[in-house]
Amino acid sequence: MGAKMVEFNGWDMPVEYPASIGGGIIAEHTAVRTGVGIFDVSHMGDIRLSGPEALAAVQHISMNDASRLAAGQAQYSALLYPQGTFVDDVIVHRLGEEDYLLVINAGTREKDFNWVRDNTRQFGCKVEHLSDDFTQIAIQGPKAVNLLQKLTDADLSGVKFYWITRGTLCGLKDILIGRTGYTAEDGFEIYIPADEAISARVWNEILAAGKEFGVVPCGLGARNTLRLEGKLPLYGHEISDTINVWEAGLDRFCKMEKREFIGREALEKAHAGDLRKTLIGLEMIDRGIARDGYKILDSAGREIGYVTSGSPAPFLKKNIALAYVPPQHAAIGTTLLVEIRGQGVKAQVVPTPFYKRPKKP
Repeated sequence: MGAKMVEFNGWDMPVEYPASIGGGIIAEHTAVRTGVGIFDVSHMGDIRLSGPEALAAVQHISMNDASRLAAGQAQYSALLYPQGTFVDDVIVHRLGEEDYLLVINAGTREKDFNWVRDNTRQFGCKVEHLSDDFTQIAIQGPKAVNLLQKLTDADLSGVKFYWITRGTLCGLKDILIGRTGYTAEDGFEIYIPADEAISARVWNEILAAGKEFGVVPCGLGARNTLRLEGKLPLYGHEISDTINVWEAGLDRFCKMEKREFIGREALEKAHAGDLRKTLIGLEMIDRGIARDGYKILDSAGREIGYVTSGSPAPFLKKNIALAYVPPQHAAIGTTLLVEIRGQGVKAQVVPTPFYKRPKKP
């Protein structure tokens, strides 16, 4: 389709599509916020755990409480190292009574699978690496449900956010459809067979069905700005093997009341102590864009932290960033400096997420 391609974790990925077909990062971002956009995210990974002790295995390797999931429900979670830092963040889907699907990040596919396999050997469950079995397409935006309903016999109106269903889609039977996404917007992710001809046909049928809704194909650029507005973490930026759950501010997804899981003991100790750093949201006051890796300075010009993700926010029309700083500099309204080309540029600590999708009446 003429997209500008870039290397991303070993994959050739579209960063943006040409303006001639309605693309460009700002146009793609705006389409998802106001209408609908679609993303090829088949680089994402998939791990299936099934068998009589699948739940026990998932509970052992993940920080959220999978026992709360009903069949057909999903939750945000993470795989942790014993020190309470991140192997990866994941979406756990409960497909059935003894059947779980973990959707993992592209750049950590092999590492994640090896971690899951090696840390569940003591459980009576089968662990399968299904990453190459699926093409994953994300249909995102307030009109996503209208578009996708044209292509499936599943009743999408009854599927709540972070729930899944199955149905015939574009003539393909028993397709997994999840009301999930990485854009801070309503939307769906579909999992179809990883056959090039089938994938291309479904992609084109989605585009054709979405013409009346102004559908736009979207690339990595818009995916990044959308998730940044919603403060959705990216591995290697807001979370990593050197950042723990408390520092990342993801404690609401970490169920310490669970009897045991990998990383729990370290987190229990870390939670009792003082945090060295915490994740904050920044909005630029002066002109300038805080880019990933830029230094954060206090009012006296001393280096105190760093930007994890930063860019213009197309929908909010502001320059925003996420950054790690010591907790004493994290109060809302605090003025900090971002070092841009050797100069300290003013920014203010603001509440996050920067964007929340409007509630339906």
